[in-house]
Amino acid sequence: MNLISTVLEITAPVFALALIGFGWVRLGLEYDVRFVSRMAMTISVPCLIFVALMKTEIDPSALATLSFAAGASYVALALAFAALLAVLRLDQPTYLAPLIFGNTGNVGLPLAYFAFGEEGLGYAVVVFAVMAIGSFTFGIRIVAGRGAMGRVLREPLVWATLLGALFLWRGWRTPDVVTNTLELVGQMAIPLMLITLGVAVARLRPGTLARTTALSAAKIALCAMVAAALGLWFGLPPTAFAVLVVQISTPVAVTSYLLAEKYGSDAQAVAGLVVTSTLLSVITLPLILAIVIA
Repeated sequence: MNLISTVLEITAPVFALALIGFGWVRLGLEYDVRFVSRMAMTISVPCLIFVALMKTEIDPSALATLSFAAGASYVALALAFAALLAVLRLDQPTYLAPLIFGNTGNVGLPLAYFAFGEEGLGYAVVVFAVMAIGSFTFGIRIVAGRGAMGRVLREPLVWATLLGALFLWRGWRTPDVVTNTLELVGQMAIPLMLITLGVAVARLRPGTLARTTALSAAKIALCAMVAAALGLWFGLPPTAFAVLVVQISTPVAVTSYLLAEKYGSDAQAVAGLVVTSTLLSVITLPLILAIVIA
């Protein structure tokens, strides 16, 4: 009962904030997702990542090992899902990137923070950064059929990650007034991302329910198993291992739907994956979290 209570205490705020966004839209109130998302991804999330990396007390070698484990996980998942989609004869540009890359920002960052505190957040931003770089390069190439290195170089979160890693490696700190300002701006990120997630899900219109539910269940199960296997293979410490499994197992990101819309893929099919995987995560993420912290 104590474990169940702990898991509920960790996951409840995540889904409660998403529910606020969902209810806001259902009440017919206006919410500019494009503006909020741009502000979060351009200003707030980069500040969160930079400060989290700069202030973390985690051994840089442990963060490097986690980066390799996260990268290896995404490579393994890309191969596994490509094979699965080929067997099922489903469109790779539509389904592959959403199945590989999870919602490590909106869901994964707050979940890691609530579950493991500042140490967990430090690990989580590393996995999030690896995912973001992969999503904005390989992910866009899958959907759009062309490279996206120029886009990566324009992403503030990539530069925030590199700068934060440099400060961590050199042991540098910004002046307190700068740190406090950046930290305050970064604190907006988690509630903004969660509320926006609820808004985006409320506005999506899922397609074929049976197919998307089956693919969502396969994504969660395969992601958890691959992350656990590679976490053990790389010998990650307990908290880093738990964060890796939880982050990799997060549901399909709303950004996958936005990319599908932008590049002319089957956006409604991706919308179905977002909705069904997010709903399934209400059950699966607490279960996974209970297993990794047991």
